[in-house]
Amino acid sequence: MTSRMKGSDSTTTTGSPAGPTDAAPPDSTPPDSPSTAAGSREPIWSRDLAVVWVVNFCLALAFYGLVTIMAVYAVTRFAVSDSTGGLAASIFVVGATVARLFAGGLVDRLGRRRVLWAGLAACAAVAALYLVASSLPLLLAVRATHGVLFAVTSTAAMTLAQARIPSSRRSEGTGYFALSITLSTAIGPFMSLEVVHSAGYDTLFWSIFATHAAACLLALLISAKDEPRSQPARERTVRGVLTSMVHPAVLPIGLFMLVIGCVYSTIVTYLNSYTAEEGLERGASLFFVAYATVMFVSRFVMGRLQDRRGDNVVVYSAIVVFAGALLLLGTASADWMIVLTGALTGFGFGTINPACQAAAVSRVPQEQFGVAISTFFLMLDGGVGLGPVVFGLIAERAGYSAMFLVLAGVMLLSALLYLAVHGRRSDARHGRAATVAAHA
Repeated sequence: MTSRMKGSDSTTTTGSPAGPTDAAPPDSTPPDSPSTAAGSREPIWSRDLAVVWVVNFCLALAFYGLVTIMAVYAVTRFAVSDSTGGLAASIFVVGATVARLFAGGLVDRLGRRRVLWAGLAACAAVAALYLVASSLPLLLAVRATHGVLFAVTSTAAMTLAQARIPSSRRSEGTGYFALSITLSTAIGPFMSLEVVHSAGYDTLFWSIFATHAAACLLALLISAKDEPRSQPARERTVRGVLTSMVHPAVLPIGLFMLVIGCVYSTIVTYLNSYTAEEGLERGASLFFVAYATVMFVSRFVMGRLQDRRGDNVVVYSAIVVFAGALLLLGTASADWMIVLTGALTGFGFGTINPACQAAAVSRVPQEQFGVAISTFFLMLDGGVGLGPVVFGLIAERAGYSAMFLVLAGVMLLSALLYLAVHGRRSDARHGRAATVAAHA
């Protein structure tokens, strides 16, 4: 849920705030235009980006904190089946995926800061409704609404972040910004389980409310500089409606991310069942520790390499490593192999996601960052939902091991798809720093 904000109104979704020299270009200026190129070592961080980083962390913290306990809460509170309880967790993602269709256009038309603040305030209000949801239908309605608001608010945050990242350091800044989500995946579940065990569910819901409220107050600190003027609604033709929901320039690399989302979600979905079947539960318990550790460390290296050497060197290496992880997983016979698989997956998926996010944003002018980001995550989320269903059929017929080996082949073949949709572009081959400098 896979998933990603900026610190000022002209910021892009996955970056970090930049200082005055990091200010984003005027409304009509593409992100890689000469006006943003003050040199390859423009500072990434600014107060705005730092604030958006914290806001995004709060959003993701609330998401991972709730999704961890929601199924159990529904079963315990309303005495429903495990599958029905699972719906209480997953309907949030359904609402978020649907909201991706209009979130980007809404952010671009109404303004990033305005949508971010309103979204955070609405998230706080909805968080309070968990306390009074006295039936399962009410809980499902609250969860779905929360998912919609999360998608819109996170899109606004990520758009703000990207607009504050210098185009010459877009990949590096995007990686740093994505750490706000990486950290929340570790802290959120731990926090929610500790609060529930020590103080109960109501205390957790109050904590989620307080987290959203604090983020809402922090958002007031984001400056309004370089906020693009609100965009007029697109003409009410079929094409105009579609392009306000899905950006055509982002669809090609979005298709590649759909495949990556399929592979990643299939691993996460079936890992526990596979390791239990093979007697490798101990390795599975450390899988995500290794995953998060390697992902965290790689963010400080791969983004800088991508800006200097191009998208291809980073993405192709990540594809190979990701495929290797799946080969290892499909042939695992010891716990250490599962742990190593987690580390390789952290490098593979953890590198591809921010790398392609930066590439997607670089395809559009700044005033369309919102639609670009929502399109990217719509495709990724679609893959996350589709993967376990499609590849689960292989597991049913041939077993988990065969399924993971097939996924390894899919990963290697995805390199051809990447080449077709993005790999031949100049910035993919030479790097954004070189491209910006060449136009300066």
